[in-house]
Amino acid sequence: MGRLQHLKEAVLLVMVMGLLKRSSGAVDHRSMKMVDGVNREGPFFGIVVPNSFEMNPLLQSPSFVPNETLPYLDISGRRFRIGRLENEKVIIVMTGLSMLNAGITTELLLTLFNVKGVLHYGIAGNANPNLQIGDVTIPQYWAHTGLWNWQRFGDGPDSELAFESDGDYTRKIGYLNIASFNNHTGSGKADQNLLNNVWYQPEEIFPVNGVPEVRQHAFWVPVDKHYFTISKKIKDLKLGQCVNSTCLPRAPMVVRVDRGVSANVFVDNSAYRQFLYSKFNATAIDMESASIALVCHQHKMPFIAIRSLSDLAGGGSSLSNEAAIFASLAVQNAVDVLLRFIALLLSS
Repeated sequence: MGRLQHLKEAVLLVMVMGLLKRSSGAVDHRSMKMVDGVNREGPFFGIVVPNSFEMNPLLQSPSFVPNETLPYLDISGRRFRIGRLENEKVIIVMTGLSMLNAGITTELLLTLFNVKGVLHYGIAGNANPNLQIGDVTIPQYWAHTGLWNWQRFGDGPDSELAFESDGDYTRKIGYLNIASFNNHTGSGKADQNLLNNVWYQPEEIFPVNGVPEVRQHAFWVPVDKHYFTISKKIKDLKLGQCVNSTCLPRAPMVVRVDRGVSANVFVDNSAYRQFLYSKFNATAIDMESASIALVCHQHKMPFIAIRSLSDLAGGGSSLSNEAAIFASLAVQNAVDVLLRFIALLLSS
């Protein structure tokens, strides 16, 4: 009986160790050997894409040539596609929706592979009423506008935020006063709004060349200066204007803009869109770019984002109901700009 009990315990121990190994999140030895083999052929440009709808036109482009020996490598639920774009070595990876997925995917890309720069593209909502569906924007700065300190009811702009004195939060960036968007009563006065104010906060970051566990802060994260300078040469690129017989009022254009913003929020609200434009001078609104920018910033990795406008966030334009029609055109325009950018980057 004693031997049987010891045997049961041994089997249980082996099973537990196996489960721990599988659930540890570590990359297995075989995959790491393949990663090492890939890296010997590098360095690569990392192409980071939010979803398959945006990625497929790039994969189907004649400019993309998969690696014959190892066309892709699957790690941690991500597929890293290896090949060439415009004859430049690239690794293409899809993040999935949201800041978390984008950050995790970018961190895996930079940690595992020999990457010399990150190029991100996709579609985005538009906060700038001067631009239209199909225009491709290249913002100089990105910010995560989903990190808030939500102020208690009764406090105002002059009231210190909780933990502000400890350096955890700040009032320097600004706030959204929700009561400003209340419906007014018959007396002309707005009702009290218990939601009060939301104060925007910078991210805590830990750069690779910084002191471990000593935080820094970042709100507006710049793209790479060299990349941004090169992007100026794309302005005359001819972009798609029509889907079948339905055409946009004018030919889309490539526009370098000041700012783009990201958060885990799908913005389909015109009041908030107008606030983002007036408060932050933001044009592109999405759910991934700022996360990728922040990871690259901490790794000191060159980065740029190309976002094609697919709708006026919250509607309000003559094209607001046609966003679904032109989404595929917006994606293709972003892909065309990416390919032109890579070609220019190689010739610079």
